[in-house]
Amino acid sequence: MPKKYKPISLRRIKTCALKSRKSKVALDEIGQPFMKGNFREFIGSLPDILAAKDFKAVVNAILNARKKGRPVVLGMGAHPIKVGLSPVIINLMEKGVISAVAMNGACIVHDFELSLTGHTSEDVASELCDGSFGMARETGQGLNNAINKGVKQGYGIGQAVGQYILNSRALHEQLSILAAASRLDLPASVHVAIGTDIIHMHPQADGAAIGEGSLRDFKLFCSVISDLRGGVYINLGSAVILPEVFLKAIAVTRNMKHNVRDFTTVNMDFIQHYRCRENVLRRPVMSGGNSYALTGHHEIMFPLLAAAVMEKV
Repeated sequence: MPKKYKPISLRRIKTCALKSRKSKVALDEIGQPFMKGNFREFIGSLPDILAAKDFKAVVNAILNARKKGRPVVLGMGAHPIKVGLSPVIINLMEKGVISAVAMNGACIVHDFELSLTGHTSEDVASELCDGSFGMARETGQGLNNAINKGVKQGYGIGQAVGQYILNSRALHEQLSILAAASRLDLPASVHVAIGTDIIHMHPQADGAAIGEGSLRDFKLFCSVISDLRGGVYINLGSAVILPEVFLKAIAVTRNMKHNVRDFTTVNMDFIQHYRCRENVLRRPVMSGGNSYALTGHHEIMFPLLAAAVMEKV
């Protein structure tokens, strides 16, 4: 026969005093309503708990790195450009907050188009149906010519495109992150996977030049990462390429006995993907450092971070 169970009696339960119990939320950590004041006071009004606490820690890490002359490196996918963050990123570069930029191949497409015409990001679904997707003449010709010419001059892709935009006096040059990097003499690297970007579909595409330029940029990026101790690496909207490139740069520099430890990594995206979690947040700081995941829309979260930093700068 099945065993019969009776409801357990709770009369012998032992209790403890609430004030003696350890709690995870305390009075000095809770938020305050923001009524009026400056942005610094708004940030100060946030709870010192979970993501808000991490947000403040990232702001402080960036400020500390800047104060001590350590690098703040931005690794990014194309989405931040497509949601209008170029002026925010360029301002941080001009103010000496961001000291180096690393991009995937799609970034140069949107950076170039924005500087040339003031608009970018085509309707992929509709244009794929009629065979016109990725076939903008100026984009394919201009970027491939920039890469081919720049690589012959000894440039990587980042410098090649940045210099091309500067020299062409593009109508909206002030919106180009790569042009700003060239103007400010900041390292800008572009990390390409052949076949992922629309310019690879154009007849001017030269695989040897693209490969050589991207390899040069990987070596430049490794040089930047070799100096990361005490600095900050931010991965903004790249789920695959930049996390993989960052991990390999860590491997190269440690293999060469650079002391690449005790830095801060940050991943900012809608979703915390596997490679970002492992290759940005966990593995690189296992031997020393801190990591923070800030989840949310780029067009909201990154301007908030930039404003919080600039308020204290």
